[in-house]
Amino acid sequence: MDEFLESLLGEEFLLVMTRILFALILSGLIGFEREIKNHSAGFRTHILVGVGSCLMMLLSLYGFEAFMASHNNLQFDPSRIPSYVISGIGFLGAGTIIVYGGTIRGLTTAASIWTVAGIGLVVGAGMYAVAFFTTLLILLSLIFLNNFEKLFRKESTITLIQIVALPNIKIKDVVSVFEKFNLTIQNVEIIQAEHNMRNIYIKVEKDAELNRIQFFEEISRIDNVKNISENK
Repeated sequence: MDEFLESLLGEEFLLVMTRILFALILSGLIGFEREIKNHSAGFRTHILVGVGSCLMMLLSLYGFEAFMASHNNLQFDPSRIPSYVISGIGFLGAGTIIVYGGTIRGLTTAASIWTVAGIGLVVGAGMYAVAFFTTLLILLSLIFLNNFEKLFRKESTITLIQIVALPNIKIKDVVSVFEKFNLTIQNVEIIQAEHNMRNIYIKVEKDAELNRIQFFEEISRIDNVKNISENK
């Protein structure tokens, strides 16, 4: 029975299990920080990336031992699988980047996913101290540096109004509402969306005295307007 379990689980099972659990905890900490800030990739996504990367590293280190033992003249590079993980994880990070007209969001979350993949690989290689120290630095950066940046970041004077409308909307009617509320238009961009809809992005100078409720109501009354939102 003991021999059967050993052949089923393998000699490195306890070591593998420990490293996967450690990768889960560290990647989960970073994912939890993203989760509480309501980002698109949160707790579960970061755990899956971290644990998956750790698994790939463990496969590279221990998955081919039996095959190598039966082929004395065969050489194997354990870094090949991790290198594909690092380059391949970019597709998931790209999925968290959202573009609203000229505004880009999700870059930090994309970077955190890529870094979590690296942490998973490091844990899989058994470098626990390095992984823990890196996780600590990432958490400190995500939690505290955001507030630190705000001290030096100049507040933007531009806001972005997004209007979703049918293709036969009259842009002059939209512009007339902006002029009615004394809003200075900086840029207008029209992008074709799904179901023959149009996304209209209008950059305007911020106005602290603007009555947004009344302004949105005026825009919504325009024929063929389906939705309006403001991305600050």
